[in-house]
Amino acid sequence: MSYLKEKYEKEVIPKMKDEFCYKSSMAVPKIRKVVVNVGFGRETASKSSDERKKICKSVLDDLTFITGQKGFLTNAKKSISAFKVREGIPVGAMVTLRKTKMYDFLEKLINIALPRSRDFQGIEQKSFDNKGNLTVGIKEHIVFPEVSPEKSKQIFGFEATIVTNARKREEGLELLKLMGFPIKTVK
Repeated sequence: MSYLKEKYEKEVIPKMKDEFCYKSSMAVPKIRKVVVNVGFGRETASKSSDERKKICKSVLDDLTFITGQKGFLTNAKKSISAFKVREGIPVGAMVTLRKTKMYDFLEKLINIALPRSRDFQGIEQKSFDNKGNLTVGIKEHIVFPEVSPEKSKQIFGFEATIVTNARKREEGLELLKLMGFPIKTVK
């Protein structure tokens, strides 16, 4: 069993039940999934199809190393001439993580990647939406230990959205604080 899942069951559920007066442990919010998005349309806009395929492959390979699950390419929905984007060309990649892989990714994110990020002060509370979901942006994917900076051809950023089933922003914020996310306190 994952450390985070064990922590959720043994520590977070009792504290959340006390604080928000839940009658059942099934009513306590939990993390449903983690969605990791990479946008690389800018890098592929003025490239030939062979160069575009190489970039897509290197990004997908690195994303697979980081998340432990193969991602898929997302294509442009319509052509925009100002951005040199045509309909149907790959402009990003995406992975949706659930259960064990989700907890493994979150442990790496909390304990390794965020502290290794340059000038990291903590996660802003404004990163939460009204439903208690958190969106975190990572500027360089090389902060993860699986990716070797020397071998990585393309340095890219991505965003990870942690989706909870909380009803309110405060519930989601408290859940992720108790799970160990380094969230800044408002002064």
